Amino acid sequence: MIILAVETSCDETAMAIVEDGKKVLANEVYTQISIHTQFGGVVPEVASREHIKKVTYVLDNLLKQTDLTIDDVDYIAVTSTPGLIGSLMVGINTAKTIALVYNKPLVYVNHIYGHIYANYLENDFHFPLLALVVSGGHTELVLMKDHFEFEILGETMDDAVGESYDKIARVVEVGYPGGPIIDKMAKEGRSTYDLPRPNPGGYNFSFSGLKSAVINLYNKTKQHGEELRYNDLAASFQQAVIECLVNKTIKAAMEYHVKQVIIAGGVAANKGLREELGKRVNELGIEFSIPAFKYCTDNAAMIAAAAYNQILKDKRNGN
Repeated sequence: MIILAVETSCDETAMAIVEDGKKVLANEVYTQISIHTQFGGVVPEVASREHIKKVTYVLDNLLKQTDLTIDDVDYIAVTSTPGLIGSLMVGINTAKTIALVYNKPLVYVNHIYGHIYANYLENDFHFPLLALVVSGGHTELVLMKDHFEFEILGETMDDAVGESYDKIARVVEVGYPGGPIIDKMAKEGRSTYDLPRPNPGGYNFSFSGLKSAVINLYNKTKQHGEELRYNDLAASFQQAVIECLVNKTIKAAMEYHVKQVIIAGGVAANKGLREELGKRVNELGIEFSIPAFKYCTDNAAMIAAAAYNQILKDKRNGN
């Protein structure tokens, strides 16, 4: 089964051609990071316009990577939700047009499911599994007992973890996107500042209090004319985040007797999180899976992988 997938949920214009949910035949991503850096974050209207400018360019480059044509494709898949509405509409209309012109069936895919199935591109799933979804807009613990069976055990009650990274980076004026910058700074610092570990109960998360504590510490230090050790602040913030995420993930993994733990989403590229969660999961003798760095951030290969399993699930159910 060959799927051409389209992903435009935020600020990446991405397309991919994937065979049987795993073999990536072509993968193209145009990122707008350099454009949005000057604003300190993604501007929805700008993102939508850039998608319009680049979508045909991305499709052309994609097809140049393989001998296949759209006639060889079995399905067209596209991210339908969640995301920036203007950006999503560019991708959806592009996919609809391709499907209509070439008479191909169209599959709508949830963006979060795509992030989870980024792991499937390189690793098989062993159920039951637990997915820690961490990105700029989402923080969730998801239990899966089979393909396309999702049970949300917990989620953020306020800020998503990736959003918190970006806000902290903006306050201390180290640049955008904040996640990779803070992660790198944390590696060069030590966790010396006393920061809270918010716990809203159950498997839910909360990062607004932690974010506020960092901002207050930053402002207080500046007002008193004291030296602020930026790398130590980054290390302290990241350590608090990792503890919150890892402790609840491990607790859920043990309670639900999962066979596999995976990380999904852009923050899955965070080296500190990957190392600590991997160590803790391996200590339990549970399989640990992380996507390649290129499949952590938004891409269309993950959408194709999710679409493949969604199609198979529908066929088994007689749909």
